[in-house]
Amino acid sequence: MVPHWKRMLVATTLMMCVNLPVWAAEDQDPLALEETTEQDYVEVPVESIQQFVKIYGLVKANYVTEKSDEALFAQAIQGLVSGLDQYSRYLNAEDYRALVQYTEGDLASVDFNLRYDAQQHQWQIHNLRPDADSAKQGLRNGISVFKIDNQELQKLNQDQVNALLMGAVGSNITLQLTASAQPIRLVRNRKVETDIQAQMLSNQVLLIKVKVFQQDTANEIKELIEQYSTPRLKAVLFDLRNNPGGLLSSAVESADLFLNQGVIVSTKSRAEGDQQFQALPSFEFQNLKVGVLINQRSASAAEVFTAALKDHGRAWVIGEKSYGKGVVQKLFPLSDGTALQMTVSHYYTPQGKMIEGVGIEPNQRYALQQDMKEDNYLDHVAELLLSHK
Repeated sequence: MVPHWKRMLVATTLMMCVNLPVWAAEDQDPLALEETTEQDYVEVPVESIQQFVKIYGLVKANYVTEKSDEALFAQAIQGLVSGLDQYSRYLNAEDYRALVQYTEGDLASVDFNLRYDAQQHQWQIHNLRPDADSAKQGLRNGISVFKIDNQELQKLNQDQVNALLMGAVGSNITLQLTASAQPIRLVRNRKVETDIQAQMLSNQVLLIKVKVFQQDTANEIKELIEQYSTPRLKAVLFDLRNNPGGLLSSAVESADLFLNQGVIVSTKSRAEGDQQFQALPSFEFQNLKVGVLINQRSASAAEVFTAALKDHGRAWVIGEKSYGKGVVQKLFPLSDGTALQMTVSHYYTPQGKMIEGVGIEPNQRYALQQDMKEDNYLDHVAELLLSHK
């Protein structure tokens, strides 16, 4: 008698060799996901499927712990997608439902906090509920964390650690509990409320802190500049440190406030062709001096905004080289309630430079030093902006 798993795999193989329909939906606003009527058909090599069936059978029959067909298939899909790049992933039904509750422009964190234990000189997990997703992966309160996303925590302060925990909703974060431990991959799924913060510095530079690019960010920036606009206003400084990105459309609209022509960003895609986003003619803020402050965790839409103003000579960029995340992702909902989140395009700066894996180099490098207070640092950055001709 042919084993059940083998009958199922053969049937699956025959269906895949005929046609494989794929439905695509934009990830820029998961609240408005729609299946397209267009279908792409992919031929799967029979030899590769036969090899997969053979390996599947070996695992099914010989692995030390018995695994269900459902678990093995889910594992195979996860391996297929996660092996593409660090952003693509397979979402189970629960993760997919959680993601579509928010827009890509939402800021999120993990389901616990970290606090410093002065006696042990370690950052430890705190406020983790027993039923939380992280607890299901073996984490618990009191466990020490050595690294977040390959960044050692030992010499960081609370604000810096919190910044590492936060990122775009649905994005991945890796924790390393000890120097020799294997990284643990988590998903940021706890929404964090964000507001744009504005402050007039003593040297009459308006500091605008943008934590993430959301749907109304461009309008909020415009209103804040108008609110603080006086004859004494010398410049506007955008603080995009630790900004994980957000909505591409928001970054484009925000950059467009300070540009009156030219390309803001372009995307290149194998499946969807190339696109360009152009600035609209406008002279409202053209005489206003602009600066952008970035660090190693400024990413995605924040890099699009920064590169657009830098490449057009419209802003003086200060800080550290940015993260280098320049990808466009789509959600591909599947019939069983799961979904694929997959990279389909790359961002390019107005000068045609790729952002992914490269980042944006500031005009002037100036990182926050360990012993420097935040207020003093921002004052120094503002002075550097004013001194630039």
